[in-house]
Amino acid sequence: MSEDRLPGFATLAVHAGAQPDPTTGARITPIYQTSSFVFENVDHAASLFGLQAFGNIYTRITNPTTAVLEERVAALEGGTAALAVASGHAAQLLVFHTLLQPGDEFIASTKLYGGSINQFNHSFKSFGWNVVWADPDDIASFERAITPKTKAIFIESIANPGGIVVDIAAIAAVAKRAGVPLIVDNTLATPYLCKPFEHGADIVVHSLTKFLGGHGNSMGGVIVDGGRFNWTREARYPKLSQPLAEYNGIVLAETFGNFAFAIACRVLGLRDLGPAISPQNSFLILTGIETLPLRMQRHSDNARAVAEHLIDHPAVAWVSYAGLPGDRYHNLARRYVPKGAGAVLTFGLKGGYDAGVKVVSTVKLFSHLANIGDTRSLIIHPASTTHRQLSDSQKVLAGAGPDVVRLSIGIEDKEDIIADLDQALAAT
Repeated sequence: MSEDRLPGFATLAVHAGAQPDPTTGARITPIYQTSSFVFENVDHAASLFGLQAFGNIYTRITNPTTAVLEERVAALEGGTAALAVASGHAAQLLVFHTLLQPGDEFIASTKLYGGSINQFNHSFKSFGWNVVWADPDDIASFERAITPKTKAIFIESIANPGGIVVDIAAIAAVAKRAGVPLIVDNTLATPYLCKPFEHGADIVVHSLTKFLGGHGNSMGGVIVDGGRFNWTREARYPKLSQPLAEYNGIVLAETFGNFAFAIACRVLGLRDLGPAISPQNSFLILTGIETLPLRMQRHSDNARAVAEHLIDHPAVAWVSYAGLPGDRYHNLARRYVPKGAGAVLTFGLKGGYDAGVKVVSTVKLFSHLANIGDTRSLIIHPASTTHRQLSDSQKVLAGAGPDVVRLSIGIEDKEDIIADLDQALAAT
C-alpha cells in the first residue's frame, strides 16, 4: 500500500496494530500467556516504572497481545490510544475513577443498559460519585442537569435495549459548553456503523464481549481516548492536570498530550484496581474484529428484515428499530448510522408480561440468554432478567417495560430467524 493512502475500515480491522512476530515469524498475533516480563537491566526497569519509556512490566498493566487489540480498536474508532480491560463495566469504572473525586457528579442518559443503570445508581455511590439522569429525547434536560459538580456526560450511541439512536452531536454541544467530556458507549453500533469522535465525543467505551468480539466466547472492555479534551482547564481533573507524587511529579496531561487520558486510566486505574483482560481473551477478540465489517452489515440487514416482518404481526403491538422508515429515531439513524441501525431491536407483545415470558420459552433457533452481539440470534425478556432490579417506572424509562422483548439478530439466514419467531409468537 502506498504511503499516501489511508487504509480502509476492513483493512484496519484485519491489520491495525499487528505485525508478524519478530522472533518466530508467526503471522497471527501470538497469545503472550505470561504474568511478567524480563527487564534489559536496572535502568530499563527504572524507566518503565517511572513512565519514561514504554514497555511491558506485568500483564495486569500491559501485555503484547492486548497491545495489538488496543491499537486496533483505537484505529477503528479514530482515537489516539486505547486501554483494554476485563469487561465493559470495568471500562466504565476506570473512566469514572480517572475523572471523579468523592462528591462529584456526572450526567447519564436514562436510555442505558440495565447493568449500567444499576452500576451508576448503586455501586458508584460507594465511591461518592453521584449520577444525575437526563432524557436523550429532551436535550435540554442535559443542560438543566449541569451543576458546578458535574464532571462528565455519559450516553450510548444506540441505546440498549431499545435500539434508540441518540443525538450525539447535540449532547456533545452541551458537554462542550459545560467544559466536561462526553463519554459514549458505542457497543451496539461499533465503529463500523458509527464513529462518535466525528460527532464531538471525547471518550468512547465498549463491551468487547459484544459485537467487536462477536462470537460469545470472551469477555472484555475497552476505553478509547479521543485526544481532544483539554484536561488542564481550571484544574478540574487533578489526576491529569496535577503533579503525581507516585510518578515523581509527572503531570500526565503535559507529558502525554493527546493520549493522556488513556495513560491515566492505565497507570492510575488499572494499576491499582486491577480489572485486567486476559491475553487469551484479547486474542479471541482480535480474531473476531477481523470480520467486524462483514458481520455488522449482515446483522443490520437481517435486523431490518425481522423488524419489517414483526411490525405487521398480529401478536405484536409495536416495534422499536431505528432502521424502519416510520420509526421516531429514523432520521437520527440516517445521520449517525447510515449503513444500518445495528442488530438489536425491541418489540412489545399485546399479551404483555406473560406473553413475553412465553415467547422466550418457546423459541428454538434463538438462544435465551443475557447477551447481545453474538453471531447467533439471541432473545431475552428484560423486565424479568436484565432490568428486573429496576422499579416499574425505571423499566419503562429504560425501554424495558413488562411487554418488551429484546432481540439481538444474528447472521443466520433471515428466513430461518423469522420462521422461529413466527412459531414462538403463534404459541402466545
